[in-house]
Amino acid sequence: MARAGKVYLVGAGPGDARLITLKGLECLERADVVVYDRLANPSLLTRMKRGAVKIYVGKTLNRHTMKQEEINNLLVEHALSGRTIVRLKGGDPTIFGRVGEEAGVLRQHGIPYEIVPGITAAIAVPAYAGIPVTHRDIASSLSIITGHESQDKLDQSIHWDKLTQTTGTLVFMMGLTKIGYIAEQLIQHGRQPETPVALIRWGTRAEQAVLTGTLENIEQKVLAAGFEPPAVIVVGEAVQQRERLKWAEDMPLFGARILVTRSRSQASELVRQIEDLGGETYEFPVIETVMPTSPERLDETGKALQHLEQYDWVFFTSVNGVEYFFKHLDRLGKDIRGLHSARIAAVGPATKEALRRYGIAAEELPNHFQAEGLFEAYDHQMTTGQKVLLPRGNLARAWLPEVLKARGLEVTDAVMYETVPVGEADEELLKLLAQGGIHAVTFTSSSTVTNFLAALRNMGIADPVRALEGSAICCIGPLTAKTAREAGLDVTVMAEQSTIPSLVDGLLAWKLNKNS
Repeated sequence: MARAGKVYLVGAGPGDARLITLKGLECLERADVVVYDRLANPSLLTRMKRGAVKIYVGKTLNRHTMKQEEINNLLVEHALSGRTIVRLKGGDPTIFGRVGEEAGVLRQHGIPYEIVPGITAAIAVPAYAGIPVTHRDIASSLSIITGHESQDKLDQSIHWDKLTQTTGTLVFMMGLTKIGYIAEQLIQHGRQPETPVALIRWGTRAEQAVLTGTLENIEQKVLAAGFEPPAVIVVGEAVQQRERLKWAEDMPLFGARILVTRSRSQASELVRQIEDLGGETYEFPVIETVMPTSPERLDETGKALQHLEQYDWVFFTSVNGVEYFFKHLDRLGKDIRGLHSARIAAVGPATKEALRRYGIAAEELPNHFQAEGLFEAYDHQMTTGQKVLLPRGNLARAWLPEVLKARGLEVTDAVMYETVPVGEADEELLKLLAQGGIHAVTFTSSSTVTNFLAALRNMGIADPVRALEGSAICCIGPLTAKTAREAGLDVTVMAEQSTIPSLVDGLLAWKLNKNS
């Protein structure tokens, strides 16, 4: 009999993917199977290892994908086959997450498990709306109550007379459809009709929306606004702190969900800058860079680097070119001393900084971030017969080596790395696109454009260009923008300089214009 696997009952946090705990993320990254709920941020699923199985068991109003008993059996079945399973729940699994039932069933079957706490929406969602649920002067206690049950069950489980006697904040989870009844009971049992109330929908997410009122008028406001679940209800004087303390909605990229198509190894800086400005990112890398695999190409690269002392010029046109150049030197047992007589130039500040990390102070092209700048900057300094090394990728444009050769130079165009398409089927991304939930798409190279459109076609979208009509198309520079336009996309943002900070500046300008 196969040894049983292990189940991790993990809290995904309130919605913002960054609010999952470190341990929760570690469990997610090594799981063989992830069983997840509706309120878990779908972008967390991009952290799963390749080949892991994801199973959606979420519940919406009056509709359950799976009944609880079926979910329990699913966990047991996969665990008994020896797999590592993450049961990913929104918020904290112990707060109205039915974790006790699932853990109990696992215990009955002798299956090891761990409960990994998460940040509950009961405190995080109000915090993102600028409402601290406790306050030294006005709220010294906190009550968390389910509002999801029928009126009869609410009356059985809630002692309204005792609840209204508390001096602190009341937080009702999943109770929006019962807001009228909840407000009525609180007033009847002693809370003042003018008691402040806040409803926070999709708190911590790009769709976060807040509706405030009082116990006596909140139901009418909900109906007038068409305010829909899921929402957290906050009742008490702490709500009045919102106008003074709200912060998330004031961030410049708040409300924008931005798709990042760059390779995951390079996406971190773009993701960080977007999120630091209040945007929500969804990572769907469509390319990755790898070392050449064919013996012929490795042999060609080895020959190009065998006698470094022969080169008069080395032009690095990308960060990847730098990183893989040094990987090849290590593979060949060589080091940079062979380039002692060569002039080394870098296209763009990021490439120059990458070389600096290896101890090389390269010449940076002022105000140039493309290969054309190399020729413009050094044409008058080049001499016929000089030797040039171009450490580049397999998809690099032919323009630079061609013009250098026409100038009379001996050019070695050495392929340091290969760009390969990736992008597994992502049902969550398709849902977001269909719902208009991807507000902007960033492209950092021509290959990200072509491979993203190809990935959408592979996922069943016959007309990817049409599918992106509701999203702002944001390109890192003119070459990427040209590829996007040729593919039929309407480019919204083109960075003034081919850098990540410039692309982010373009996003900020787009969002400001959208809000005005």
